[in-house]
Amino acid sequence: MPKQQRRTFTTAFKKQMVQLYENGKSRAAIVEEYDLTASALDRWIKQAKTTSSFKEKDNRSTEENELIALRKQVQRLQMENDIFKASRADHGTKVAIIRNNLDKYSVSAMCDVLQIARSTFYYEAKEQPKEDERTEAIVQIFHKNRKAYGTRKLKTKLQEQGLIVSRRRIGRIMQEQGLVSTYTIAQFKPHKTACNEATTTNVLDRAFEQTEAKRFVVSDLTYVKVEHRWHYVCVLIDLFNREIIGHSAGTNKDAALISRAFATVQGDLSQIQWFHTDRGSEFKNQKMDELLGTFEIGRSLSRKGCPYDNAVAEATYKVMKTEFIHQMDFQSLHHLELELYDYVNWFNKHRIHGSLGYMTPVQYRQAALKKVV
Repeated sequence: MPKQQRRTFTTAFKKQMVQLYENGKSRAAIVEEYDLTASALDRWIKQAKTTSSFKEKDNRSTEENELIALRKQVQRLQMENDIFKASRADHGTKVAIIRNNLDKYSVSAMCDVLQIARSTFYYEAKEQPKEDERTEAIVQIFHKNRKAYGTRKLKTKLQEQGLIVSRRRIGRIMQEQGLVSTYTIAQFKPHKTACNEATTTNVLDRAFEQTEAKRFVVSDLTYVKVEHRWHYVCVLIDLFNREIIGHSAGTNKDAALISRAFATVQGDLSQIQWFHTDRGSEFKNQKMDELLGTFEIGRSLSRKGCPYDNAVAEATYKVMKTEFIHQMDFQSLHHLELELYDYVNWFNKHRIHGSLGYMTPVQYRQAALKKVV
């Protein structure tokens, strides 16, 4: 058996992980979504608090240490205030309260306040009826995936855990638990307009189902509000597996924004055969022509005023707005860039897509590679 190669991480990557944690993303989610070890993440977080070089140094001021201690004390007091009223409840109620607050407080702290042994809680939790197991799994999957999944995708993820639940029952449990998916299906309204007879034609011609990676990459821009000012996001989508292979954010809607998205693409840009977009001026200018010409990437443009010709990009932005943009309150461009990076990672590696047979884009690409081998 070949020895597993040890992964290395750049300083920039470590900083991004720490910033995600500081912005409120849970430790468990970061570890799972980026395939890290908990000890490595804990070490980076600790190092970031002491020095930007990630060395083991304690350079926090006394005031900062006092603030951290105070925050922990406030959290402890908040927990005690939340669950103290149940300290005289019956045994079953105490166990239920602990289970319902696992995402907020530690088991040991809650057991201490409610005066129940940890071993007792863990034993009781394993003995819950099957219906509670289904409900807990549905709630966990729903929140873990940005509240974006409906009954179809929840059913698929439950099957992966060995739980067979009908969509009707999933819907009932969602209603009982107050789970409302943020996802809504994009609907396009056709507009009858004259075709643009420009030299660059619509090479894609709505052939959205591609069997070759990076044969057609599509793109578009969308608006994002950051501190009462409009910013812009650009993503590059591989039609083969709907993977977001490039992304960028900025204050201007221009060719530089798109160029930065191309700069984030992994691998050789010359592997991209065709680049398809609408006819916005930011996609048709000298800078874009030079970039595409350098890597010999062909050009395809939608017909004028016809969103159907770039439907995958339009639909992807609809999903992004529902699952990501409308759920956030961006404080700065840096904040937007960090959260966009995190969303794209989740979108590619963890979000299952109905059009891909309920696989993630990365799973779909890896499965295709195995077939070739």
